[in-house]
Amino acid sequence: MQFGIFTVGDVTPDPTTGRVPSEAERIKATVAIAKKAEEVGLDVFATGEHHNPPFTPSSPTTLLGFIAARTERLLLSTSTTLITTNDPVKIAEDFSVLQHLADGRVDVMLGRGNTGPVYPWFGQDIRMAVPLTVEHYGLLRQLWREPVVDWSGEFRSPLQGFTLAPQPLDGVPPFVWHGSIRTPEVAELAAFYGDGFFANHIFWPATHTERMVRLYRERYEHHGHGAPDQAIVGLGGQVFMRPKSQDAVAEFRPYFDNAPVYGHGPSLEEFTAQTPLTVGSPHQVIERTLGFRDYVGDYQRQLFLIDHAGLPLKTVLEQLDLLGEEVVPVLRKEFAIGRPERVPDAPTHESLVAAARGESPATGEASGPAGDAARARRSGPDRQGERP
Repeated sequence: MQFGIFTVGDVTPDPTTGRVPSEAERIKATVAIAKKAEEVGLDVFATGEHHNPPFTPSSPTTLLGFIAARTERLLLSTSTTLITTNDPVKIAEDFSVLQHLADGRVDVMLGRGNTGPVYPWFGQDIRMAVPLTVEHYGLLRQLWREPVVDWSGEFRSPLQGFTLAPQPLDGVPPFVWHGSIRTPEVAELAAFYGDGFFANHIFWPATHTERMVRLYRERYEHHGHGAPDQAIVGLGGQVFMRPKSQDAVAEFRPYFDNAPVYGHGPSLEEFTAQTPLTVGSPHQVIERTLGFRDYVGDYQRQLFLIDHAGLPLKTVLEQLDLLGEEVVPVLRKEFAIGRPERVPDAPTHESLVAAARGESPATGEASGPAGDAARARRSGPDRQGERP
């Protein structure tokens, strides 16, 4: 199972000091956080994509390329690449380049985005978000899998005789996660293609996440990719820790109360009761996170949000120390207990290359027909004539 962190890249005043970091400081702090994540033994660093203040990550692949040069093992991802407002050709090119630079340590999470003004900035209409998602992703898959692409659709100009340059590393595209908070069509899209589904899981109650993941798993089986428990699931989460829980609550409260995303609404106690936000000791974070499996089943990736709401860099790095030293080692051990052998690991570039070559990588992938189906869909041929 993979563990990591994701960032939204917000530039938020520290409510305890009033200090606002510059955009340059926030971007460089993000790099420091990613390097620290690798240092403490986490597996994944992911960044969001935003094009409006107070956020800085408007060019995720630029940021990830810089981080790739300063890390050796960390898997680099997005926590949203906007499939709706980005040109699929540019997404394909950018991530192919990043794959080569990072020696394959790359995957991508696609999302439709929920910030209304961004759509017209890129010539699109938010009312067409779902059709844009479906059409753009279908083109992206072709670009990564076909040497010459002839294509026409509703939302961009046609392509005739287009060849992607560079081609994906080793001929294998990055693994795709489809991220969503509340859109069942996104879960269906992930299931149709046999891709991963990432439930953001930071604002809504567990019952909502349970329904979304169950829908994805059921549709994954319906589309012939394997049993429901073989579907590839990721979850988000939010944590703030101190060795003593009362210290964590006291320190985090002013950040929570003034955060752009949930400040001036429910109390900290109400929000932690209603959502997966956990503020307390490392032991409390462990117990709460292990409970996620009770309602989504065995899953492949857990990412935590720890660097938002104006928290200073020093505090975020301390959170990473606690994650790496006290939380993740226990989670790795406990999540492995009782995990069926047929439940696959999260795909990596190495496992995808092996599957494309017909090999049997030691990834926990099921053997027999279910494994064959998983390997076939990951290596890329689309079913002709079908649409989600």
